Amino acid sequence: MKIGEFGLRKSKYAGLLLALLLLLSVAGCAKDSMGNEQVKDDSLQKVLDKKELVIGLDENYPPMGFVDESGEIVGFDIDVAEVVCEKLGIALVKHPIDWDNKEEDLNSGEIDCIWNGMSATPERAQVMTLSKPYLKNTLIFVVGKDSKVKGMNDLKGKTIGVQSGSSVVEALEASSIYNDISVLEHNDNKALMEELDNGGIDAILIDSIAAYYFIFSTDNTYYVLSDSISEEECAIGFRKGDHSLCDAIWEIISGMKEDGSLGEISKRWFGTDITIVR
Repeated sequence: MKIGEFGLRKSKYAGLLLALLLLLSVAGCAKDSMGNEQVKDDSLQKVLDKKELVIGLDENYPPMGFVDESGEIVGFDIDVAEVVCEKLGIALVKHPIDWDNKEEDLNSGEIDCIWNGMSATPERAQVMTLSKPYLKNTLIFVVGKDSKVKGMNDLKGKTIGVQSGSSVVEALEASSIYNDISVLEHNDNKALMEELDNGGIDAILIDSIAAYYFIFSTDNTYYVLSDSISEEECAIGFRKGDHSLCDAIWEIISGMKEDGSLGEISKRWFGTDITIVR
């Protein structure tokens, strides 16, 4: 994809970037309601100074971010991040991470944000600064073509696959069938689909974004149960307190929604604009 196909003119963002830099230069240390000094938020300035944004991602999460046949990490989130970095005048660095250790990688400074269709849960909001949501995601059950399962209650006594370290695990644990099922965790959704094909598991609980991408990109037949567990929203995760970086990136994404370029990227991966940016 040519980045120039999508996004606004750089000149439109020049004023925004200048204003953000000026704000950072004069803000100093903010004070809380008790008058105590707080640490200055220089997260945006740090990224601009090093001239790169390092995003942490699960490289096995199509269509948000994954390794294609040529060995490149591609996906919906990657395309959006490329445009954002172009507007900021910096390079995008795609850094695969172990999803179970994402918070540690973020807090250690190894990555600047987690940008990979991450669910915006209350628990994550406690330990990260989250952007506004940009996609909605429903957790659904997928079964193979020969399955006799018709609804969620039919899964009792069955083995269900989930992605380890994801919010899917917590959602399944909170479900009404959890005590009556076996759970197989794997860090790769693609591997779970292969396990389903091979009969190693009876169903997968997976987010709808990934599920429909897999279903429509293969000749195999799958069925989606009418029951779903929950609806979630996807957001970008930053270190707690990194508001200036979060706000700058979100401002650009909002502009992309307004000019239609965000919708064009969505259509490339999903066939329609499923983004919920306002």
